[in-house]
Amino acid sequence: MLPQIIRSRFDIFLSHAVRDAELVLGLKEILEATGRIVYIDWIDDPALDRSQVSGKTAEVLRKRMRESESLLYLHTGHSRVSRWMPWELGFFDGLKGNVAILPVIPDDGRLDFEREEFLQIYPKVDVVNVTGTPSLHVNRARRTESGDYLSFNAWLKSPDKLRPDFGPGR
Repeated sequence: MLPQIIRSRFDIFLSHAVRDAELVLGLKEILEATGRIVYIDWIDDPALDRSQVSGKTAEVLRKRMRESESLLYLHTGHSRVSRWMPWELGFFDGLKGNVAILPVIPDDGRLDFEREEFLQIYPKVDVVNVTGTPSLHVNRARRTESGDYLSFNAWLKSPDKLRPDFGPGR
């Protein structure tokens, strides 16, 4: 077994529900295929004991968020019951603002933010694979439709974080 590489910089802090671990592993491969370095707590900090969550756990996660350029919020059926994900989202939004939702769309094709309406204020990430190599795009959309978009790199650098517009009458 190869020794674990200790990193202190990440492109993406992947906020996710632990019950989505299998999905997270596949997603990590896809995100890394786009050239990104992805932080996943139980992979990069295996000493964190999920059965003994404490203030120390929160401090490690805050440190890792400070070391990350963006936070992608993996929205699934399991994310609705996570106690940590909304906290990570709020902390990172206040810290850096580079926050986007990475939705896993259910079979019926609808992205449902019922009881999580706060997620509607963030753009969403699309993984696009047109050329055989995946790429990431961030778009201003409220649900599953597409909106104005930027490449992931351009979005990180842009002052426009592509937040959906909820102006009068919208």
